[in-house]
Amino acid sequence: MKQEHGHSPQEVARRLSAGPNHSHLKDLIYGGIDGAVTTFAIVAGVEGAGLSHTIIVALGLANILADGFSMAASNYSGTKAELDDRKRIIQIEERHIVENPAGELEELRQILHLRGLTGEVLESAVHAISQSKKNWIDLMLTDEYGLARDGPAPMRAAIATFVAFLMAGAVPLIPFVLGMQNAFAISIGATLLTFFLIGTGKSRWSLAKWWRSGTETLFIGAMAALLAYGVGGLFNVG
Repeated sequence: MKQEHGHSPQEVARRLSAGPNHSHLKDLIYGGIDGAVTTFAIVAGVEGAGLSHTIIVALGLANILADGFSMAASNYSGTKAELDDRKRIIQIEERHIVENPAGELEELRQILHLRGLTGEVLESAVHAISQSKKNWIDLMLTDEYGLARDGPAPMRAAIATFVAFLMAGAVPLIPFVLGMQNAFAISIGATLLTFFLIGTGKSRWSLAKWWRSGTETLFIGAMAALLAYGVGGLFNVG
């Protein structure tokens, strides 16, 4: 089996010096699935109600832009709140180090002890880490507060969500925009394929088999689409 990365001294140093690789996988999956689900829900609901394809396109485009922006803005606000909370905690720890250094050293000592250090090694580690306030606080953030070593990126998270929403959300509408024959049937097939592809792509970062992950996402999306079509059918005007 091919290893995920090399372990030579040079490769390790190069990888660690580059810092952590921020992943926006959650934002992409979240935006993609929601974009496909909500847009197809509109397509299926309007089709189920027996309304014209012009209405499907109009409502679908409105959903892609409005709901996509709303999701991106919500993700930005939520991620920004996490970042602001992180900054608040850092300020608290900075103040505690100044006002109560002995207590903060004891916290550091106990954290390192929980990691398995004892005796002279423990005291040496406490002394070494406490010489750098940044390293000291970074350790407190991860071990005392359970935060990641580096803060989130709100704008990149929002952009990832918006782009994924637009791309996946456009799929159910394309047959109607192009005026294709059997547009609804093609929209169903394309949307279900999109769900499956999102799931298979997600498996790249999980232990699940690609077909299992794809099928799971396909099932979730299909249930949402079927529900929307059923609700639309209750208002059929034909």
